[in-house]
Amino acid sequence: MKLLLRVWKQTPRGATTRCPRRPLSSSGPAPLMVGSTPELVHRLRPQVEVRPAFITEVEEAAFLNELEPGLRKKRYEFDHWDDAIHGYRETERLVWGPGCEAILTRVRSVAFPQGDQLLGPIHVLDLDKNGYIKAHIDSVKFCGSTIAGLSLLSDCVMRLVKEEESHQWLDLLLPRRSLYILRDQARYQFTHEILKDEESIFNGQRVQRQRRISIICRNLPQ
Repeated sequence: MKLLLRVWKQTPRGATTRCPRRPLSSSGPAPLMVGSTPELVHRLRPQVEVRPAFITEVEEAAFLNELEPGLRKKRYEFDHWDDAIHGYRETERLVWGPGCEAILTRVRSVAFPQGDQLLGPIHVLDLDKNGYIKAHIDSVKFCGSTIAGLSLLSDCVMRLVKEEESHQWLDLLLPRRSLYILRDQARYQFTHEILKDEESIFNGQRVQRQRRISIICRNLPQ
């Protein structure tokens, strides 16, 4: 699905490729969200969610069984049309088997307000182990206020950086089989990116990247 993306090229590279030595966590012994300040973490908490173990190994396998035959026919691309994604294959899917459709219904029920109009086909993005997504903001012409994504096959780190204020950042640890949700200001006032394997560090700890498939649901603009 060729969604228009706005790649953010004015952010200093150092601000988007490494964390400060002592990032401030949201709370708890094993946070899934850390940020530049506690105030920023607190402000974005209602707009950013990571739900670990949202699906089971069996449910992950069900998605892979449906997706792998089609993905195997595609090559990984390293020259995305707007330079936002490197090392990827993608597809979109409107019809799913009963098991996967039940999981997607669960995703919609927790991520989107009742009555929201959703983008019809589900976007599937397959990142190679060496693939990554550059800092960007999705076009408001095609996407609404909320995005929700399932992470299959690998843990990874997603980074959000405030436009024009690169010292304000938020890192999310997205464990394998987790669900992430971004809403409102976190969607349109912050860039988001999936870090390269060699840059994949969360809260001072290395998070090794493997091939990752994300299954992404979006609502339509109001």
